[in-house]
Amino acid sequence: MPSSIAVVTSRGAKRLAGGHPWVFRSDLAEAPNVPAGAVRMADPRGQPLGWAWWSPQSEIALRRVDRDSEAAIDRSWWRARLAHAIARRAPLATLTNACRLVHGEGDGLPALVVDKYDRWLVVQLLSAALEAQRAVIVDVLNELVAPDGILARNDASVRAREGLSKQVELLSGTVPEEIEVNEHGVTYLAAPWTGQKTGAFLDQRENRVLLGAHARGRALDVFSYHGSFALHLARGAESVTAVDASAGALERARVNADRNGITTLACVEADAFEFLRESVVRGDRYDVIALDPPALAKNRGSIAGALRGYKELNLRAMRLLAPGGLLFTASCSYHVTKAMFLDVVRDAAADSGRPMILRALTGQPLDHPEVLTVPETGYLKGLLIENGG
Repeated sequence: MPSSIAVVTSRGAKRLAGGHPWVFRSDLAEAPNVPAGAVRMADPRGQPLGWAWWSPQSEIALRRVDRDSEAAIDRSWWRARLAHAIARRAPLATLTNACRLVHGEGDGLPALVVDKYDRWLVVQLLSAALEAQRAVIVDVLNELVAPDGILARNDASVRAREGLSKQVELLSGTVPEEIEVNEHGVTYLAAPWTGQKTGAFLDQRENRVLLGAHARGRALDVFSYHGSFALHLARGAESVTAVDASAGALERARVNADRNGITTLACVEADAFEFLRESVVRGDRYDVIALDPPALAKNRGSIAGALRGYKELNLRAMRLLAPGGLLFTASCSYHVTKAMFLDVVRDAAADSGRPMILRALTGQPLDHPEVLTVPETGYLKGLLIENGG
């Protein structure tokens, strides 16, 4: 007889017991006979395994959200879970007006992203199960945060795997085209309707502050985008060069510099690899370098190529570092692990012929929690390196 309970294989149950919330379609012994939404799970012996988001068309068929099968996934449940996530961000309130309020699996709310930009929220509903609960999510967010508006940036490619359309949609109130973000005293404009991710890169906030505290002399921001690292570097450096392949991104970087009264920023439209290569040939030297490329490994098949790219970028950046200079280098490629990234930077250091000293190993900030048993929640890794030569 068709059931509303999802039966998970022994292998799937073992994965859940290990702390990972995902059950893949290959580990679904019996699919629930209900539309996308919240369903109970059980193992082959009928033992309850809690509640999960059920996505009929996704390779990730189930995402556990509650271990208690007796829980009620209702408005009160949503209020408690969202309130808990929001409360953990309280320490950031005096430092910035923009942060991630919900980081999906990192906050026990798989496939849900909620970013706060001043008085507005931008959400991503990345599973069919969440889409089915859109109304209650918006209702509770309006109660807890009272934003001026909520925008859905449901244009992520992952939604196609869920059988969902990609679109940008206003869910409540109004949301402007641009929002001023104040980040530890530096201001910049986020673009919630059209910008990368949900409008800005919030996950590098603390790393920008870290590198900015060491800014001096001649600084370089490679893969600058809207100049987020450059703005922090300009507070202490004599001059900053921002490099990006996008003329539009650099124009926004100039606007952001003007907002902060910065007159020492020079923008260069160029391919980062070529810019670094030509700079090495010229014998250029920088005292501080930020190297924050986009994800070079989009999938497992591209890992080898990504590692070659990371080595090339880091080797060239190291050769541009003045003695005593500092390089902050990062990878946001989930498929490139922390160990892989450290190894490839170590190889670059060896080839540079210079004694490179590790000053700091960084990860994600408070509002992007990484759960140790859920590797997918952690993707950002960074190294602060000093040229000890």
